[in-house]
Amino acid sequence: QVRLVESGGGLVQAGGSLRLSCAASGRSFSRYRMAWFRQAPGQEREFVAAITWSGGSTRYADSVKGRFTVSGDNAKNTVYLQMNSLKPEDTTVYYCAATPRVTFTATPNAYDYWGQGTQVTVSS
Repeated sequence: QVRLVESGGGLVQAGGSLRLSCAASGRSFSRYRMAWFRQAPGQEREFVAAITWSGGSTRYADSVKGRFTVSGDNAKNTVYLQMNSLKPEDTTVYYCAATPRVTFTATPNAYDYWGQGTQVTVSS
């Protein structure tokens, strides 16, 4: 019943932009921390960005800071990841996740809910 569904992935040239969406259903996530992760084949899941509904506080991985922006729409129970100045190394599957923890964490095991992922491919 509780579900996170990502969308908005696709193919884009280097330097281009994409906007990912994460639609949450089955419960309210207003008191949760929402985050984006990414994972390439054979690699560990990597933290990308996170946001809290309460204060709108955001956190970013150094690799995407200044290029990506995470935001949320409480009324729509949806989180977004605006990705600008995309690089080929950004190519991978992106996942939406949620955790009730107040303190920020980049550890995937701390997140209780996960989407199925959306593919982002950046060509050079």
